[in-house]
Amino acid sequence: MKKLIGDPQHVIRDALVGLDKSTPQVRVDHDNRVVLRAEPKPDGRVALVSGGGSGHEPLHGGFVGLGMLDAACAGEVFTSPTPDQMVAATTAVDRGAGVLHIVKNYTGDVMNFEMAAELAGSVRVETVVTDDDVAVQDSSFTAGRRGVGVTVLLEKIVGAAAEEGRDLDAVAELARRVADSGRSMGVALTSCTVPAVGKPTFDLPDDQMEVGIGIHGEPGRRRVPVAPASEIAEMIVEPILADLDMTTSPVIAMLNGMGATPLIELHLMYGEVASLLEKAGVTVARSLVGNYITSLDMAGCSLTLLRADDEMLRLWDAPVNTAGLRWGA
Repeated sequence: MKKLIGDPQHVIRDALVGLDKSTPQVRVDHDNRVVLRAEPKPDGRVALVSGGGSGHEPLHGGFVGLGMLDAACAGEVFTSPTPDQMVAATTAVDRGAGVLHIVKNYTGDVMNFEMAAELAGSVRVETVVTDDDVAVQDSSFTAGRRGVGVTVLLEKIVGAAAEEGRDLDAVAELARRVADSGRSMGVALTSCTVPAVGKPTFDLPDDQMEVGIGIHGEPGRRRVPVAPASEIAEMIVEPILADLDMTTSPVIAMLNGMGATPLIELHLMYGEVASLLEKAGVTVARSLVGNYITSLDMAGCSLTLLRADDEMLRLWDAPVNTAGLRWGA
């Protein structure tokens, strides 16, 4: 294993030190491993809290800041944060208007956020769960579909709504509408290596790829020979379009890298995806290409399509200033 780390057991602690020193938009509560806005929202505004296992950067800590999250809890690699972390984040950012928990559909995340909501005392909490992965219905990590790329789009859109001053009920309703309107599918060309383990999570021969992979290295729908980009694009576009009609509204399209795929390949893949969407009658209103929800050093990509109305597009375009996403600010 070759990685830019010190002690494999302290990767999260050391990474949070670096994030704290490099990112003026945030401050880090190192005792609780919570990333917070450097400048809190004004009183009376709804706050957004998310989090999950580390290893998916920039999700979630890289999306703390103006126009997105107020706090993010960093668990160990691929391991849910604890309820105590979530309570610390929730109480730290509450400005008197309540807190929305944004939770990816993994058993540990869902259970721990539920406990945190109960333990948050007088803070009113609403929860939205993302479950957009069309690859599998259940996996070793979930009951139901996994939460993946829609989480990024939701944090941006709903973050803008909270920034405007909408109340908690309105923010939660929008969040659930976004969650219901998006679908994702991914492929892996390699495994990833968890630092504390020191070897690949699963064995994937050089001439094979995994279709429908999860962000923790969970198995997908099937294993097939490595194919040209045009064929891989079909493998991720067709299941999404078969699951949800994307022709009734413009879409936001995110072509996401899994951590080890160079940007030149991601742009190439997006070109193939865009051609397929055009042929299928899908209108892309906004696009995003890059590493946004990763799986350590896995090579591969995922596609997320969000059926977006005019309100969602306006909120998508609103200013954002975070380590992982920035425009208009």
